[in-house]
Amino acid sequence: MALKKVGKCLSNDPWYISRTRQRRKEFRKEFAFMCMMCKQLMDFKKMADDAGITILSSHVNPPVREYTKDNLNTIKEYWKKTADDHAKLGVKYLVQPGQPSTRNVEETKFVCEVFNEAGKIVKAAGIPFGYHNHDMEFAKVVPGGTEMKFGRHNKGEKVYDIFLANTDPSLVFFEMDVYWAVMGQQDPVEYITKYADRIKVLHIKDRYVLGDSGMMNFEQIFKHFYANGHKDYFVEMESTGSGHQFEGVKKSADYLLKSSFVK
Repeated sequence: MALKKVGKCLSNDPWYISRTRQRRKEFRKEFAFMCMMCKQLMDFKKMADDAGITILSSHVNPPVREYTKDNLNTIKEYWKKTADDHAKLGVKYLVQPGQPSTRNVEETKFVCEVFNEAGKIVKAAGIPFGYHNHDMEFAKVVPGGTEMKFGRHNKGEKVYDIFLANTDPSLVFFEMDVYWAVMGQQDPVEYITKYADRIKVLHIKDRYVLGDSGMMNFEQIFKHFYANGHKDYFVEMESTGSGHQFEGVKKSADYLLKSSFVK
């Protein structure tokens, strides 16, 4: 009886009526936005299909860089929506390329926990979840530290090594960007050999056009990668040095086609 009275009072309350109307408007806007995004997603897929392009992989980052227990649900909700969208696109891989805040060992290990949670969500959508490195993952951290530090003489563990040791192999794979590994003062071949079951995809990249810098040992990189039973790689070219992007794309393609070690 008391509940009926409360409900009757609320139904006559001007503030409650106004708030209810406002919520309905918000819901309609949210629903319309979701419909628009879904349409844009499928329009994008149709454009790719019409052009004969297969969308194999995608790089996406959660809306926060510092991972905490307070925003964990926000991150998980992001991955659920993102995984559902990419399942509609039919991607083979879903990869996070942005490094979260990893100032010390504790923070880095918590990031690993979040990666595992993301892996569960993305896997449930039928897509493997991976992580893509840059150079900063090869800096070192210590327990209770306040910043990452590069260099052989600095104590601590490499962030990348902590990622590898504390993520579940059944939930998280690694897409190694070989150029950024070199820029992080590491030999990508050593990592590819040591972590054959974790590094399943490569980003093949050079300073500009593939093969031009002379500092990338692509022959050994491909050799050991293939020996591990993997084959998927993506070529990334951020700049040609001259600004002629398509010219650089052609030169990189020619380099791969002429290289006998590339299958």
